[in-house]
Amino acid sequence: MRSKIFILLAIAPLAGVPLKAQAAITLGSAGNFAVLAGSTVTNTGNTVINNGNVGVSPGTAITGFPPGTIKAPYATDMGDAAAAQAQTDLTSAYNAAAGLAPTQTLTGTDLGGLTLTPGVYFFASSAQLTGTLTLNEQGNSDAQFVFQIGSTLTTASASSVVSINTGSTPDCNVFWQVGSSATLGTTTAFEGHILALTSITMNTGATIADGSALASNGAVTLDANTITNCASSISPLAVPQPATLPLVFLGTMLLALPALAMRTRKLHSH
Repeated sequence: MRSKIFILLAIAPLAGVPLKAQAAITLGSAGNFAVLAGSTVTNTGNTVINNGNVGVSPGTAITGFPPGTIKAPYATDMGDAAAAQAQTDLTSAYNAAAGLAPTQTLTGTDLGGLTLTPGVYFFASSAQLTGTLTLNEQGNSDAQFVFQIGSTLTTASASSVVSINTGSTPDCNVFWQVGSSATLGTTTAFEGHILALTSITMNTGATIADGSALASNGAVTLDANTITNCASSISPLAVPQPATLPLVFLGTMLLALPALAMRTRKLHSH
């Protein structure tokens, strides 16, 4: 009887807890790039690239550096093995992001003015940002935001993405999976990794914080921009996701049951 009660107590913490946490998106070697294109990277003006390389593959053309600056120790990779591997890893990350189960459908909704919590947000076609999008991380260092966009991503001039209630680590886990091309309007203050199937255009003065501009097939076009890269901080092999911790507890308790049952029988025999 005591063994049955113990099992029930071990199972109780599982009530209302999902069996599987949302999978983390990892960039692999693509995380080493602040800018990556399939055909060409072109720059006009005093663009500044921080914490990442600028690469292209299978294309070989990168122009506009200088006057653009890539902060040391990072440099350019033009049609080489590193850029090719980064494109392979970008494809894997893109497919992983596209394959997640959506938390909410936002098709036809402008992102401007919204406050969102960690999750997966789905647009069947295009997505538009006019104004400010607020990402509430709820104090979770592993908070992940994924935006699944069927076609284009476009931001209006002076739009912004802002994180609040951030965790103790940098905000490295915002991903924009774009089915065709992304265009950031002038002076947009953007956040996160743009994973575009085709191309990315950053108009004059647009910036990306804690992220990157990664295009699979087409060009990345820059114009007096600042990009500060931040590779994903979530490792899927690091520790159990919060939603799986009760399962670990249950497994440990079930393994201990035989020894506890034997001890109980010995106590009753005396």
